[in-house]
Amino acid sequence: MVPDRCVLHPEGAPHDRPQSELLLAGTGITGVEGDVLSRTRTHSAKDAAPAEHSRSRPLVVLSPGFTWGASSLTALAEDLASHGYVVAGIDHTYETFATTFPDGRGTTCDACRLQTDDFGGQAEHSRALDVAFVLDSLTGRHPVWRGSRLIDPDRIGMAGSPLGGASATETMLNDARVRAGANLDGLLFAPLPERGLHKPFLLMGQESIHSPGGTAEPSWDESWPRLTGWRRWLVVRASVHASFTDYDLLARQIGADLGSGLAGDRSVQITRTYVRAFFDQHLRGVPQPLLRGPSPAQPEVAFCAPSREPACA
Repeated sequence: MVPDRCVLHPEGAPHDRPQSELLLAGTGITGVEGDVLSRTRTHSAKDAAPAEHSRSRPLVVLSPGFTWGASSLTALAEDLASHGYVVAGIDHTYETFATTFPDGRGTTCDACRLQTDDFGGQAEHSRALDVAFVLDSLTGRHPVWRGSRLIDPDRIGMAGSPLGGASATETMLNDARVRAGANLDGLLFAPLPERGLHKPFLLMGQESIHSPGGTAEPSWDESWPRLTGWRRWLVVRASVHASFTDYDLLARQIGADLGSGLAGDRSVQITRTYVRAFFDQHLRGVPQPLLRGPSPAQPEVAFCAPSREPACA
């Protein structure tokens, strides 16, 4: 059995009814049926047999936002998996509104009640330990997933939103196995060390919060000079916090207004397109013209650099 520290779902799992009810209550969404999220249809199949038998697939670990579960990144996980990646989504136990274990037991957000001056930094450190545990479980001497033989241990990346993305820097600094990371709208709580982070890193977030020089959230400005490897800073116009997860689209479908100005399924399309391009380039070695600068096909996305004028274009 996987220890209670985190729940490992290599195959992915949708919300069950208690998770749906607790998530809606925790986020303050009312006026909808409590099981609405548990009725969301996905393109995932639990316990699907691996299609190949060689260590040929890069692995991407997905870490969700605080109080959210791995299922909040289902659309991204499915897209990466459909393009040949192994994807491991983590439910960080005691940090989510609801976590359901394989044996049916459940936990809620004990961390929501913590009182500490450095909660963000401690959470990043804790999540880095969770990721190390997952990598040990998937690529160690006694893997817990029957498809682990597919994973190329030399091609591992991490992405998340938002605390999950912020935790990618902590993880990459302390775990040589993780070669590339993407932060989707996450505040960087722990400052990067003076030596910097010399690995590929993607910052992607709301224009209203994460534009260079903004007063709302300065951590990206502060960390940018210490990202000493390949780096990109992207902002998405008209996006909101939930736009880098499934919840922007799902909220629209159930009639909840989160304030997003992105039409239809654009939030999902944009996140999928840029995150996959990032990992294709840095885990597969396939150059991606999309990452070189603005694209007419992606007019909502601006490329930013604090040293130029205008800072984002």
